[in-house]
Amino acid sequence: MEYYQSEIILNQEIAPDIFLMEVTRNKEEIEPGQFFMLKTWRDELTLMRPISVYNVLPKQVQFMYRIAGKGTTLLSNAKPGDAIQLLGPLGTGFPYKEVHGEIALLGGGIGIPPLFETAKKLKALNNKVTVYLGFKKELFAIDDFAGVADHLFIASEEGEEGYRGFITDLLKPKKFDAVFTCGPEIMMEKVWRMCKEKQVPVWLSMERRMACGIGACLGCNCDTIHGTVRACKDGPVFSGDVLVF
Repeated sequence: MEYYQSEIILNQEIAPDIFLMEVTRNKEEIEPGQFFMLKTWRDELTLMRPISVYNVLPKQVQFMYRIAGKGTTLLSNAKPGDAIQLLGPLGTGFPYKEVHGEIALLGGGIGIPPLFETAKKLKALNNKVTVYLGFKKELFAIDDFAGVADHLFIASEEGEEGYRGFITDLLKPKKFDAVFTCGPEIMMEKVWRMCKEKQVPVWLSMERRMACGIGACLGCNCDTIHGTVRACKDGPVFSGDVLVF
């Protein structure tokens, strides 16, 4: 894990306020579910922003992010060829090597991106992967997931495609050997309770505000049965057995 300068290859809006950024990368091993801290070199005032890994390529890494404030607005204004500062990879990813069989991935909104690299890794190990993607209205990344998933389910609360409602309505945990989820906490809590009821192992990627990404600022705390831990250092992915809602 280190700071280094990278070059932006692509920074494209793929849905309203949702951007796909591709940058050059070092040869570090990147696990699905990990994240990087990003900041453009033109930005001298704001803190680095935590962005989860979407897709790992041989010489590049792709991130998907939503404009949610000044920092991500500055990221969205960056152009191909611009320099960008990276710190990472950071955190603990999804334990894709520890699960086998039929695996469900359930993502909501901007929690969807880290599940794509996870799906790729699971398929490479010959698992059967079912993906559930929930959106408010505008869809994104559908074609990519359709290319790796054995089954793909889509729900939108306000849109015209897929199931009209919450993506958790479609999940039946009992048919799976494990469930990985990322998205709004209210959604993940429901997944956690559904899996707990059916005694299905579940791992959750917890989203928190992060200032440093390395556990120093203590601003991204999560409650567990072992006490308070840091999402950036001890997570962001946690087993459902240790989280407290």
